[in-house]
Amino acid sequence: MFFICSLLTLVAIATLIFAVPLRVKIWAALTVVGLGALYASARAIEVLLSGATIRLWQFGGTPFGVDSGSLDSLSALFVLVISLGAIAATLYSRGYLSHYLETKSPIHISLHYTSLAIMSLAMLAVVCSDGGFSFLFFWELMTIASFLLILFDAERREVCRAALSYLIMMHVGFVLLLVGFVQLHAATGSASFAALTGYFATQPFLSLFLVFVLGFGMKAGLFPMHVWLPEAHPAAPSHVSALMSGVMIKTGIYGILRVAMALSDTASLHIAGMILLGMGVVTGLWGVMLAATQNDVKRLLAYSSIENIGVILIGMGVALLGESSGNQLMAFCGIAGALLHTVNHSFFKSLLFFGAGNILSQTHTTSLDALGGLGKHMPLTAILFLVGTVALCALPPLNGFVSELLIYLGMFNGIASSNDILPSVIGLVSLALIGGVAVLAFTKLYGTVFLGSPRTHEVAEASEVDNCRVAAMALPLLGILVIGLFPQEALRVVAQAVKLFLPTDISWQLSPVMVTICRSAWLLILVSAILFRIRIRLLQNRTVAEGPTWGCGFTATNVRMQYSGESFSEGLEAIARPLTHDSEEGAPVGKNEIFPSDHRFEIRHKDRIGQLFSAWWVEALHLINSRVMQLRTGKINHYILFALAFLGLVFLLSIFNLL
Repeated sequence: MFFICSLLTLVAIATLIFAVPLRVKIWAALTVVGLGALYASARAIEVLLSGATIRLWQFGGTPFGVDSGSLDSLSALFVLVISLGAIAATLYSRGYLSHYLETKSPIHISLHYTSLAIMSLAMLAVVCSDGGFSFLFFWELMTIASFLLILFDAERREVCRAALSYLIMMHVGFVLLLVGFVQLHAATGSASFAALTGYFATQPFLSLFLVFVLGFGMKAGLFPMHVWLPEAHPAAPSHVSALMSGVMIKTGIYGILRVAMALSDTASLHIAGMILLGMGVVTGLWGVMLAATQNDVKRLLAYSSIENIGVILIGMGVALLGESSGNQLMAFCGIAGALLHTVNHSFFKSLLFFGAGNILSQTHTTSLDALGGLGKHMPLTAILFLVGTVALCALPPLNGFVSELLIYLGMFNGIASSNDILPSVIGLVSLALIGGVAVLAFTKLYGTVFLGSPRTHEVAEASEVDNCRVAAMALPLLGILVIGLFPQEALRVVAQAVKLFLPTDISWQLSPVMVTICRSAWLLILVSAILFRIRIRLLQNRTVAEGPTWGCGFTATNVRMQYSGESFSEGLEAIARPLTHDSEEGAPVGKNEIFPSDHRFEIRHKDRIGQLFSAWWVEALHLINSRVMQLRTGKINHYILFALAFLGLVFLLSIFNLL
């Protein structure tokens, strides 16, 4: 009955969006998404305030027996993240897709908004499901809807390729999850997440733990299963990229958290902690190194998402190591930092992808080497993008600083307690390196795009976006500011979810630290405001003249003398070269050219892991195609024989009850 109601709801949503006029479709989709998000958020706030668990559905008759859904504090936290991200993305789509209304058919637009609404509701259902059949059902629904969203510009070959790659890898992950739930059901008689506790207490945990981590890691973008992410995000519309990167990949984190919280044995916790810490270090370093070498705005942001998934996993690994050694403060800092960074990343990455959408719609490019000087033409976008950049780089007084500081505190506590010195030192050094390279990558991104002079006439003629898109960007901006300026309140909310991992609430031990962060943030704002006011007063009676930028002795400066994306990170690329497969067009200026002639040089840095995956996939397609072509003999009697053989196979399988 539950699934019949779910299917009828999907049909009703599709009917509504397809039936309304073209320019009303956005409001129909926003109504559906908004009502679902508001209802779910209201129940989530109720759970976070009371600490209770609310049963949402329960029924039997599925392949895994009894199926249920409920809302506890962990689900509630993710529900709030999904709700805000879905509303912001849907609202942003109104302005972003406005110019497509003349070029795309009404059916095309209707399918897009239907998929957007279904994906948003499916994500809410995923984090409310207790596991088993309903979890897999909504997980698959989320995948199919996001696949259709990526295919919005299906006439472009690279879009179809990215969408197909995404669909294949998501179904590999789905098969792994199916294997995990089947194994769990066979051993315990239940396929719910709650049954994992009994399984891990009586069975060897490692095989099932790895199956689930790999299955969920495929969706989260965990190394080396991240290769779909840098291809899918540039191919998808920007509001879809924001929803996928800021929200959808967090469902993979949610799944890993559910599995990790079922561990209780000291040895299992230690092994799992080392695994997650190691995966986090590799994923974070790989993601940030590749991000720093990219010369496309959306690809850089996509690799940055991989980096932040690594940061979250480092926090989770620290938490499990702390719990295994009995260090409750280390465990609390790790898991609280991981959860808070999950929320934070949703906010600042959504804001940045919205900013990338503004850049693309106004300039028709996301290439760093074609941009520049946008800060003068799109000042509001420049300010909002700067806030997102500062937050992502974990700089005070914004939210990224708070969550990463918690993870740092956990590792420092691990070193001080002398229980987990080596893994804590490795995590500490890795997180510091990730943060440093992230600052380089986003200094390059912001400086190349918004500072300097326009490199093309499209950039020089760009103007600010509509108010609807600005309003959509204000939603994640609000989250960034609230968490950054009131970290003690944010920690209090996250602590409700931490109680599922650590029954003892020790958040009070971190209250002085959070209060200090809060006071420092407001003091920094106050000092900055005072200095800005002094500057205005000092310049009030002075004549400020404008002139050309000093050209280092050249009298005929031009925009080609500015830093490009490639030249900015040239030093780092020498280190990152083993990680990338580079393709070049044109020739660079030679070292012996004293008076160089005109040159046109472009280099693309492709992920070496992605190249290996694509090479394997192309070879597999060639092999399958060659085998299938052998069956095309052109003789009717052969085709009749194939049909009879198929019927015979069906008959045999039926006899042995295998079909």
